[in-house]
Amino acid sequence: MLNLILPLLLGILAGTFTGLIPGIHINLIATSLLALTLTQTTPVNTLIVFVISMAITHTFIDFIPSIFLGAPSEDTSLSTLPGHELLLQGKGHYALKLTLLGSTIAIISLIVIIPTFIFLIPKIYPLLERMMGILLIWIAIFLISTEKNSKIKATMIFILAGFLGLASLNINIQNPLLPLLTGLFATSTIIHSIKSKTVLPKQSLKTEKLNKKEILKPTLATILISPICSFFPGLGSSQAAIIGSQITGKQTREQFLILLGSINTIVMSISFLTLILFQKSRTGAAFTVSQITNPTNLSLPLIFTTILISAIIAIPISLTISKLIAKNIHKIPYTKISIIVLIFLTIIITYLTGPLGLMVLITSTTLGLTCIEFGTRRSFLMGSILIPTIIFYLPL
Repeated sequence: MLNLILPLLLGILAGTFTGLIPGIHINLIATSLLALTLTQTTPVNTLIVFVISMAITHTFIDFIPSIFLGAPSEDTSLSTLPGHELLLQGKGHYALKLTLLGSTIAIISLIVIIPTFIFLIPKIYPLLERMMGILLIWIAIFLISTEKNSKIKATMIFILAGFLGLASLNINIQNPLLPLLTGLFATSTIIHSIKSKTVLPKQSLKTEKLNKKEILKPTLATILISPICSFFPGLGSSQAAIIGSQITGKQTREQFLILLGSINTIVMSISFLTLILFQKSRTGAAFTVSQITNPTNLSLPLIFTTILISAIIAIPISLTISKLIAKNIHKIPYTKISIIVLIFLTIIITYLTGPLGLMVLITSTTLGLTCIEFGTRRSFLMGSILIPTIIFYLPL
């Protein structure tokens, strides 16, 4: 047990780092871990605990840059709009607490979801796998049909993002998703923020009380949609949240932030269960675990315990960091913060992916800005992942 405490704490530290720094994803740390000879001499359980604790902590922390800096990851991209609205009202810390509430609901919901997943999903998965391409097409059509503004613009953005995703995945660069998704969701948002000359008010640490009925709807959506979406490749937390919100009906921005936090954490958690049941790596963290060992049902207690302890520790860490930022962010010109983050992301991506990666970043940023100018939901930019996945699964 003592040998597992250190990797747990190191994983939480790594997850905090990846969650706070825009553009540095857990996949980068996980794939770097595989490249080290350390994996050949370190006990398997030690590595598993490190990767899982890092991944779970990341899902709690990564809403902080999304809400306070407007620099989301692909899983938190939809939080930018409601989170930014609350930030401009001086309620950035409250927005972060809503996502943490969602993540906490996700951990509790695992008690209900895991038994269902173990006994029901294996029976229907072979059928779903054969129909994966068709089902993903249906999901794409469903998402476009929910667009309230221009469905033509939404379709255009979705298809262009798909072509960009195909091009990025087929050029010779390492980690092609890093410049692609950073441009679509992070740098485009930051540039738009700079252009808008955003000025932040002083942030309040007070939170508003939510009644049980307001929490019930996102909880129900999480339990209904997460087990299905968790093993659909190319279907991120943002898309799962949209589907969930459509199933349970119209939600307030507070409920949507809860839903995003919940699904973000639960999709990551269930990805390890999916690996055990189907030998499918739904996330980068699950893929890393699969390369370390071939987990079986005997690994479930270790995995679930790691998820639970990581969540318990990640919550106060998230709240402490959020309070610190909320107290001081109004003191620094928001435009200067945005410019610094933009420069940092550009340098990191150029260093990690080279000139071709920089070209992908510029192109994806342009498409992201186009999506913002169109007033189209940013979730359609995930066509960059969905369309290549659909093509892969269709029997051509």
